[in-house]
Amino acid sequence: MEQFAEELIKSLNVEPVFSFDLFGHSFVIYESVVVSWIIMVVMVLLSIIATRNLKTRNVGKRQLIVESVYKFLHGLVSGIIGDHGKRYIPYLMTVLVYIGISNVIGVFGFKPPTKDISVTIALALISIIMVQYSAIRGKGVGGWLKGFTQPVALVTPFNILDLFTRPLSLCMRLFGNVLRAYVVMELLKMTTHAIVPAVFSLYFDFFDGLIQAYIFVFLTGLYMKEAME
Repeated sequence: MEQFAEELIKSLNVEPVFSFDLFGHSFVIYESVVVSWIIMVVMVLLSIIATRNLKTRNVGKRQLIVESVYKFLHGLVSGIIGDHGKRYIPYLMTVLVYIGISNVIGVFGFKPPTKDISVTIALALISIIMVQYSAIRGKGVGGWLKGFTQPVALVTPFNILDLFTRPLSLCMRLFGNVLRAYVVMELLKMTTHAIVPAVFSLYFDFFDGLIQAYIFVFLTGLYMKEAME
């Protein structure tokens, strides 16, 4: 039992990949960061390949597939944020694709970056910054500050506190759900026949991972829509 617990804890640890010294300071690069770099490189390369030699007539199968995927993602995100948030749709689509790939990359032998709480904290903070930016751009600084006193001035402290609770909830929801799925899959791999984890992987590594990506983007888009109204 102790050996089983040790193996599980070891699988949950975020391992350092390499370190380097710069200006007298030592920096450690962890596995989650390296995997995130790999995902970003893949996304950039796929974007370049997908958008190369686009045509308006006699389009090929590749372009049809790319356009179908784009329309699906665009419709998914635009339905959340509405017409007033059109300028933020590319950001939300990028986050959706990144988190989706991050959550399912465990199938290819990598540890999901979203299993590292520092990654989910960074994603949550960026999203909340975008929420406040959209509010300031949509209503101006005065309207943004006035929003903290709505519906009555008495709730101002709670509205200010909301600036911290929302990123925390986004972070913990994504981190907790991804970690739960990862732990379940590791337990199945350690205790059952190889076929069983493969079956459950269809749910935990694919379906559940994509659902969690959508929930994160849905809540971010919803917060941005509320901030702009």
